[in-house]
Amino acid sequence: MIKPTTQDKASIDKIIVLAKQVGIDIKGGKVRRSSSRFCLGVEHGDYNGTELFGVGTDRFIWMAYKANGTNKMRLFSGNFPDDGVVEFKLGNVPEPLSVKDSWARFPFGVDYVLSRAGYKLTKGIDAVIFGNIPGGGMSRSASLALNLILSMCDANGIVIDDKMKIVDLAQKVENDYIGSPCGKLDQIMILFAHEGMGTYYNPKNSSIDYIALGKDASDFRIVGLDTGTVRPGLEKSTYKIRRCECEQFVEILQKAGYKIKSFADVKDDAVYKKIIKQFKDSYPDLCDRLTYIYNAQKRFYQMMDAWKAGDIETVGKIFRTDGIGLRDEYKISGPELETMCDIVRTVGGVFGERMLGGGDKGAAGAIVSADSVDKLKAVVDRAYPASRPDFADKYAVHICKVVDGIRLYENVL
Repeated sequence: MIKPTTQDKASIDKIIVLAKQVGIDIKGGKVRRSSSRFCLGVEHGDYNGTELFGVGTDRFIWMAYKANGTNKMRLFSGNFPDDGVVEFKLGNVPEPLSVKDSWARFPFGVDYVLSRAGYKLTKGIDAVIFGNIPGGGMSRSASLALNLILSMCDANGIVIDDKMKIVDLAQKVENDYIGSPCGKLDQIMILFAHEGMGTYYNPKNSSIDYIALGKDASDFRIVGLDTGTVRPGLEKSTYKIRRCECEQFVEILQKAGYKIKSFADVKDDAVYKKIIKQFKDSYPDLCDRLTYIYNAQKRFYQMMDAWKAGDIETVGKIFRTDGIGLRDEYKISGPELETMCDIVRTVGGVFGERMLGGGDKGAAGAIVSADSVDKLKAVVDRAYPASRPDFADKYAVHICKVVDGIRLYENVL
């Protein structure tokens, strides 16, 4: 039996205290832990049809839950205490897109999506949730949606053997109920994550493979760099605009006779050059979007080879180059994200850095030599508050490990 880590125990203790404070009974229940994720490539590739590679990281959401003998859900989030206890009857949730600013839209959305998919929910749960995933960039929303789906299904005796079905359901919570136009990258990288391994997803056949880091790799750390900024949902962000732009350009190219379904299908150098020459004057911004994905796909295979060889320095170099493309060609970054990247780029032993996730706000990330982590943190602590004083008491540096995406603990409450 897998034992809780020190971090798990501290969070479970916090949940127990919260449960007593709000009068929710979780004694004898279970705790499900869902991770964050760190995408190594291709960021923004999922909705463009590319292959994907990433790892689960040790910033989590913990959900302690127990069936309550009724058909009602009672949930409390320690991260959003002002929302109080969220209570609703199974099968009786607000209409899709109607809940705007409460975390409650996630359990509402899970109930809605599961019921619509034909899964009969009759057993409510009492639950308390706490997490330490930064908001924006490391997939807090996907982690929460997955945790709720797995926990609500468990309480109702529902077993979904096909993990890709669970990914689809979690995406639908955000797409169809919340209105966030997310792809599947986050859900895949969390649900399938294995400790110490990279997760490779091929959309051609929806396959998952686990890729070990080469044995000669230098000791390194993955660092999440929370800028302290708060990003609104993807439905209110540049992410939505970029996704629409990519879909628009695919339609334009199809009408022009190109046999493609997504940007990922543009892999041939001659075809790419022909498109750019044909459309650079009429659609310069859309050509920039394609240029990022085209080059990122080429770098993706180089990055995979470097990972397998244990060449973490090259992995970091490609990570940095991707970040420049996201900034200059995809234009999805933000000023605070780039300030953080500019700062850590000056630190010796930082192999690469870039923005993470949907863009605009949230977290950046870095791949760093293990013996340079303390130096990186010291430089960020000195330079970021000076550059961005409005966020001097909000930013954070997260030194992360590669971990399992989902764990279930019993007999800990």
